Amino acid sequence: MKRIFGKPLVTQEHMRTRIKELGRQISEDYVDRPNLLLIGIMKGAFLFYADLVRAIRLPLQVDFLVVSSYEGRSTTSGKIKMITELTEDIKGRDILLVEDIVDSGLTVQYLRKILGKKKPRSLAVCALLSKPERRKVEVAVEYIGFEIPNKFVVGYGLDYQQKYRNLPYLAVLDDADMESGQ
Repeated sequence: MKRIFGKPLVTQEHMRTRIKELGRQISEDYVDRPNLLLIGIMKGAFLFYADLVRAIRLPLQVDFLVVSSYEGRSTTSGKIKMITELTEDIKGRDILLVEDIVDSGLTVQYLRKILGKKKPRSLAVCALLSKPERRKVEVAVEYIGFEIPNKFVVGYGLDYQQKYRNLPYLAVLDDADMESGQ
């Protein structure tokens, strides 16, 4: 990384506070459900997922899926590719999908369809970020960290061409960065 971005779109401290709030809400909503399984959608959600798991004050289990729809581009290809499978049986379980960002809605729609066939008790979505103006399909997102404008963001696990995931905050990637491949 040749430079650190200027003013963050969402600061590290603001994210910490909001994730604690989400953890409290999820803990309250699932307090009487002893079979909660959080499924992290990788790679972008890995930092959010880890912080959210620590913020939930309930016994839970974890699993992961690697899903791709961007294929190195700054916009979704519209084609969802499941790269890995779950290691846990989800039948009869309360499932919480943990996403980095919901923009087009296509990935969430796809995952709800595929995972719904496995007959979980419940299936909800928690996303760090939501871009409602980018929706191609309407999808339910039960827990949202932040609604953001239609800008390409990086940091805190989100990338552009596998770069910038390590920024401790969220920043807008401008056109000059994309053109230079930085």
